[in-house]
Amino acid sequence: MRKIGSFMALIGAAAIIFGFMDRVPKLLMWIYNWGETIAWVIKIGLVVIGIALYFMGKENTEVSDENAVE
Repeated sequence: MRKIGSFMALIGAAAIIFGFMDRVPKLLMWIYNWGETIAWVIKIGLVVIGIALYFMGKENTEVSDENAVE
């Protein structure tokens, strides 16, 4: 979940930053078909949901030999 969340947040943040420079990622060009307001809602939603998924995801921790049940 952390990888998906970080990817979503990164794409959303990149779309916001590049939008100010009139360079929209091709992956998100379709959101402008509905207008500027909906595009902003989708970009902010990507960032918020991505951050939520990142923090809800579990860390990959390995089980040490001390805790292993034989």
